[in-house]
Amino acid sequence: MRHQFLVASPYLQDPRFHGAVIYLCEHSDEGALGLTVNHPLDIHLGEILEQLDMEGGELDVPVYGGGPVQPERGFVLHSPDAGWQNTARVSDDVLLTTSRDVLSDIGAGNGPENYLVCLGYAGWSEGQLEDELASNAWLTCPATPDILFRTPWEDRYQAVLKLIGIDLKQLSEFVGHA
Repeated sequence: MRHQFLVASPYLQDPRFHGAVIYLCEHSDEGALGLTVNHPLDIHLGEILEQLDMEGGELDVPVYGGGPVQPERGFVLHSPDAGWQNTARVSDDVLLTTSRDVLSDIGAGNGPENYLVCLGYAGWSEGQLEDELASNAWLTCPATPDILFRTPWEDRYQAVLKLIGIDLKQLSEFVGHA
């Protein structure tokens, strides 16, 4: 399971993920990795590029808190316009790059058409995500590049819920048995 949105249900106990939309990049027997794509940090991409002595200091583009694991590590989700070092294909429409060269190209105006920059990631150990899904901590659906890249961050949570067909007011934390 990859190229999925995970939406934090109201019953998820971890406050770090309240209202989160996570783009699931990898999920295997060993665990899972995702990036929160709707929690912007108090830093913009231009500031990061300046700190790295790269062009693009004027870029007023949000940087997202991808998750609590390795918050100093950068991840770029982007459209498949080109390839950079350390790039993995998540789907036909989304690539994940962890090398600095994509940031340099973005700063110089030669980057991918669509991109999101995240610091840190959300990680799950073996079987952990399955347990959380079974306990209704997350709602899930196939991801769309439109929501990922073209929907404003503040609208992504509701957009994914609408895609799933969920009205939060109708959710129950209890499972019924006949």
